[in-house]
Amino acid sequence: MRFSCTKENLSLALSLTSGLTGKNSNLPILGSVLLKADQQKVDVIATNLELAIVVSVRAKIDLPGTFTVPSRTLAEFVALLPNEKVDVELVGNELLIHCAKSTTKIKGGPADEFPIIPTLEDGKGFSVGRNDLKSALSQVLPAVAKNEIRPELAGVFFGFTSEADGGNKLTLASTDSYRLAERVVPVTQATEECRVVVPGRTAQEINHCLLASGDQGDPTVSLILTDNQISVRHEGVQIISRLVEGNYPDYAQIIPTQFKTTAVISVDKLNKELKAAGVFTTSGVNAATLTFKPTTGVVEITSASLQTGDYHSEFPAEITGAEVTVFLNHRYVLDGLSAAGSDTVEIKIVDGDSPCLITVPGNNNFRYVVMPIRQ
Repeated sequence: MRFSCTKENLSLALSLTSGLTGKNSNLPILGSVLLKADQQKVDVIATNLELAIVVSVRAKIDLPGTFTVPSRTLAEFVALLPNEKVDVELVGNELLIHCAKSTTKIKGGPADEFPIIPTLEDGKGFSVGRNDLKSALSQVLPAVAKNEIRPELAGVFFGFTSEADGGNKLTLASTDSYRLAERVVPVTQATEECRVVVPGRTAQEINHCLLASGDQGDPTVSLILTDNQISVRHEGVQIISRLVEGNYPDYAQIIPTQFKTTAVISVDKLNKELKAAGVFTTSGVNAATLTFKPTTGVVEITSASLQTGDYHSEFPAEITGAEVTVFLNHRYVLDGLSAAGSDTVEIKIVDGDSPCLITVPGNNNFRYVVMPIRQ
């Protein structure tokens, strides 16, 4: 194997794949990336057996071949090289890397020990706008459950539907039972309706790759779904992953549709007030009390901690309906404000014991629900 490519492209490929590799006492090869040089490109491949990432790098191939190299060693070394052409050659069981006046040898192993990466060609195909999918994932990922007690909650719901008006849509949703995030984006191309659960780690890697691609190149992302796998392709990057078995819970039934109080609030103001209140909350509970007062047009925020003290503040808001007090985890509300991506939000409340709904005024594509803390 012998090829040449730019340091920038090789370093980016390694940064996208190295996060998937790690120490594995049973399969040490999973700590390596597979380099596959062929047809004017080099595929940099990493897998943890549940998920695989393949990044194609444009290159001048002098001699096709394959080889595995410890991921961390190669990624850290290439990142330190100058932004010039990198020449790579396989000599025995070592990878000879030359760039500018720097030359090094990195020991590796044969490619036949590396796990076989499946290819998905047949399945249900969809195309989604890159920026739509990128923003949607950023909005729903914070609400994914952090443990695997209920595997489906540790994933992201992907629901492809066809509307009566002819529009195809993708609904992404996540919940950890304490809060719920939902975002709807248009689908530019679809074969049929489909509902699957994508592992949270996979959704994070998809988002990571889309963020790294920036706003240049192909504006769409291609997805292929089978009964148990998903393939995502964009700009020379392919992610292949298993799907979570089972059905996602019917979360729509917990989203309230009728409210007694609605408040339109500045995100910047509420963000600052909640962070201040958070200084005086009990660790682990993170509880702040919000009272919405329509007669005076203010929101009152209080919090208390035996260790740090008490906090009290009021600030103006457009409030309609009845006065109501609700006890919320301020960190969950802050996540919702960040996910909204707007200067203002609407907070809709039924009563102090029911879920609160956060939306963006005039936009029905994003919904964020926070469950109240039972006092």
